[in-house]
Amino acid sequence: MCLPSDGARTSPKRRLLLPRVPDLSQSLQELYGFSTFRGPQREIVEHHLSGESALVLMATGDGKSLCYQLPGFVGDGLTIVVSPLIALMDDQVAALHKRNLPATCIHSMLTREEREQRLQSVLDGKIKLLYVTPE
Repeated sequence: MCLPSDGARTSPKRRLLLPRVPDLSQSLQELYGFSTFRGPQREIVEHHLSGESALVLMATGDGKSLCYQLPGFVGDGLTIVVSPLIALMDDQVAALHKRNLPATCIHSMLTREEREQRLQSVLDGKIKLLYVTPE
Protein backbone atom coordinates (compact mmCIF):
# COMPACT_ATOMS: atom_id res chain seq x y z
CA MET A 1 0.00 0.00 0.00
CA CYS A 2 1.05 3.57 -0.54
CA LEU A 3 -0.08 6.66 1.31
CA PRO A 4 -1.10 9.65 -0.79
CA SER A 5 -0.55 13.12 0.64
CA ASP A 6 -4.07 13.11 2.17
CA GLY A 7 -3.24 9.99 4.19
CA ALA A 8 -5.81 7.71 2.51
CA ARG A 9 -4.70 4.22 1.56
CA THR A 10 -4.66 3.16 -2.08
CA SER A 11 -3.49 -0.03 -3.69
CA PRO A 12 -0.22 0.03 -5.67
CA LYS A 13 -2.16 -0.86 -8.83
CA ARG A 14 -4.19 2.35 -8.62
CA ARG A 15 -1.15 4.58 -8.63
CA LEU A 16 0.53 2.87 -11.61
CA LEU A 17 -1.41 4.70 -14.30
CA LEU A 18 1.49 5.02 -16.70
CA PRO A 19 0.99 5.18 -20.47
CA ARG A 20 1.73 2.04 -22.47
CA VAL A 21 5.32 2.17 -23.68
CA PRO A 22 5.75 0.59 -27.11
CA ASP A 23 8.55 -1.81 -27.94
CA LEU A 24 10.66 0.74 -29.77
CA SER A 25 12.93 -1.77 -31.50
CA GLN A 26 9.92 -3.65 -32.84
CA SER A 27 8.24 -0.39 -33.92
CA LEU A 28 11.44 0.74 -35.63
CA GLN A 29 11.58 -2.52 -37.58
CA GLU A 30 7.87 -2.60 -38.45
CA LEU A 31 7.50 1.05 -39.44
CA TYR A 32 10.88 1.80 -41.03
CA GLY A 33 12.52 -1.54 -41.72
CA PHE A 34 15.56 -0.67 -39.56
CA SER A 35 16.99 -3.20 -37.13
CA THR A 36 18.81 -0.72 -34.87
CA PHE A 37 18.74 2.90 -33.83
CA ARG A 38 21.63 5.17 -34.79
CA GLY A 39 23.52 7.32 -32.31
CA PRO A 40 21.22 9.00 -29.76
CA GLN A 41 17.95 8.25 -31.62
CA ARG A 42 16.54 5.78 -29.05
CA GLU A 43 17.31 8.09 -26.14
CA ILE A 44 15.67 11.03 -27.93
CA VAL A 45 12.56 9.00 -28.83
CA GLU A 46 12.22 7.70 -25.26
CA HIS A 47 12.65 11.23 -23.92
CA HIS A 48 9.91 12.50 -26.22
CA LEU A 49 7.55 9.64 -25.34
CA SER A 50 8.02 10.41 -21.64
CA GLY A 51 6.39 13.78 -22.30
CA GLU A 52 9.52 15.87 -22.08
CA SER A 53 10.66 18.60 -24.45
CA ALA A 54 14.02 18.53 -26.20
CA LEU A 55 16.26 20.58 -28.44
CA VAL A 56 18.09 18.13 -30.69
CA LEU A 57 21.00 19.20 -32.88
CA MET A 58 22.19 16.59 -35.35
CA ALA A 59 24.09 16.76 -38.61
CA THR A 60 22.35 16.28 -41.95
CA GLY A 61 21.79 12.58 -42.57
CA ASP A 62 22.07 11.54 -38.91
CA GLY A 63 18.40 10.61 -38.63
CA LYS A 64 16.73 13.62 -37.02
CA SER A 65 13.41 12.94 -38.73
CA LEU A 66 13.03 9.55 -37.08
CA CYS A 67 13.43 11.24 -33.68
CA TYR A 68 10.08 13.01 -34.08
CA GLN A 69 8.36 10.69 -36.55
CA LEU A 70 8.60 7.47 -34.54
CA PRO A 71 7.16 8.97 -31.33
CA GLY A 72 4.45 10.53 -33.46
CA PHE A 73 3.42 7.19 -34.90
CA VAL A 74 3.64 5.11 -31.72
CA GLY A 75 2.42 7.75 -29.28
CA ASP A 76 -1.04 9.11 -28.69
CA GLY A 77 -2.58 11.99 -30.58
CA LEU A 78 -1.30 14.12 -33.43
CA THR A 79 2.29 15.27 -33.92
CA ILE A 80 2.71 18.61 -35.69
CA VAL A 81 6.00 19.39 -37.44
CA VAL A 82 6.64 23.00 -38.46
CA SER A 83 9.04 23.37 -41.37
CA PRO A 84 9.73 26.20 -43.81
CA LEU A 85 10.93 23.73 -46.45
CA ILE A 86 7.97 22.67 -48.60
CA ALA A 87 10.00 20.38 -50.86
CA LEU A 88 11.44 18.54 -47.83
CA MET A 89 7.97 18.14 -46.29
CA ASP A 90 6.59 16.78 -49.57
CA ASP A 91 9.51 14.33 -49.86
CA GLN A 92 9.14 13.10 -46.30
CA VAL A 93 5.38 12.66 -46.59
CA ALA A 94 5.83 10.78 -49.88
CA ALA A 95 8.37 8.46 -48.24
CA LEU A 96 6.04 7.88 -45.28
CA HIS A 97 3.14 7.13 -47.63
CA LYS A 98 5.27 4.46 -49.35
CA ARG A 99 5.40 2.79 -45.92
CA ASN A 100 1.64 3.29 -45.47
CA LEU A 101 2.20 5.63 -42.53
CA PRO A 102 -0.52 8.23 -41.78
CA ALA A 103 1.14 11.55 -42.54
CA THR A 104 0.30 14.64 -44.56
CA CYS A 105 1.42 18.20 -45.05
CA ILE A 106 -0.34 21.53 -45.46
CA HIS A 107 1.33 24.46 -47.19
CA SER A 108 0.71 27.34 -49.59
CA MET A 109 1.41 25.34 -52.75
CA LEU A 110 -1.76 23.28 -52.26
CA THR A 111 -5.14 24.26 -53.61
CA ARG A 112 -7.81 25.27 -51.13
CA GLU A 113 -9.61 21.98 -51.80
CA GLU A 114 -6.43 19.95 -51.12
CA ARG A 115 -5.85 21.84 -47.85
CA GLU A 116 -9.44 21.28 -46.74
CA GLN A 117 -9.31 17.56 -47.59
CA ARG A 118 -6.09 17.14 -45.64
CA LEU A 119 -7.42 19.09 -42.66
CA GLN A 120 -10.54 16.91 -42.66
CA SER A 121 -8.34 13.80 -42.56
CA VAL A 122 -6.60 15.28 -39.53
CA LEU A 123 -9.93 16.07 -37.84
CA ASP A 124 -11.18 12.55 -38.63
CA GLY A 125 -8.17 11.08 -36.77
CA LYS A 126 -6.70 9.49 -39.90
CA ILE A 127 -3.39 11.37 -39.61
CA LYS A 128 -0.73 10.93 -36.91
CA LEU A 129 1.95 13.26 -38.33
CA LEU A 130 1.11 16.67 -39.81
CA TYR A 131 3.74 18.86 -41.45
CA VAL A 132 2.88 22.56 -41.74
CA THR A 133 4.71 25.66 -42.90
CA PRO A 134 5.04 28.71 -40.61
CA GLU A 135 3.30 30.99 -43.09
